[in-house]
Amino acid sequence: MPINTPIAVIDFETTGMTPAQGARATEVAIVLLQDGQVVDRFQSLMRTGVYIPSFITQLTGITNAMVADAPAAEDVMRDAARFVGSAPMVAHNASFDSKFWCAEMQMAGIAARHPFACTVLLSRRLYPEARSHSLGNIIDHLGLPRAGRAHRALADAEMAASLLARIQQDLQSRWGIARPGHELLSGLQRCAKPGVAKWLAQHSLGDAG
Repeated sequence: MPINTPIAVIDFETTGMTPAQGARATEVAIVLLQDGQVVDRFQSLMRTGVYIPSFITQLTGITNAMVADAPAAEDVMRDAARFVGSAPMVAHNASFDSKFWCAEMQMAGIAARHPFACTVLLSRRLYPEARSHSLGNIIDHLGLPRAGRAHRALADAEMAASLLARIQQDLQSRWGIARPGHELLSGLQRCAKPGVAKWLAQHSLGDAG
């Protein structure tokens, strides 16, 4: 059965681990996923004026020179907000990306009310046999294709969207959940691991969003 509501899958590259320590975004990418298919993409480097440490450049390939010529972060976030609209959001390690989404949106003067679900938490509940739930490793574990260079926002957003589509597909085909939309995903990720099988059985009886 189709899952009609689009979900925005987001990934940030940043200067550090958390906005609370002064880190800012250097790149954002958003992939719109609907009925298991990518229907649109958004990507941009971002200029914040915050220095990118050399170890971050080694990880991402994003240099200070690259962001010096990029659009201002506030303009990028306004465009990103228009692109996402009211779609709920998903990220791989959403506790990281949601903080930067909220912080960068606030600096752009935009309210950030989008609910987030996390493909790390979901993959831990559905694929507990995987040795690692980092994005590249869980993609490899499930036999999904890698997309571009890791630690660039669009490649990581594409892979997270591919993982999300697989999760939704497996919820439908393996666990009999008719419409595994964002609300159901959010409930599943909050379920304690020992109770996952019972939770899935309960929700396979009907459409839970």
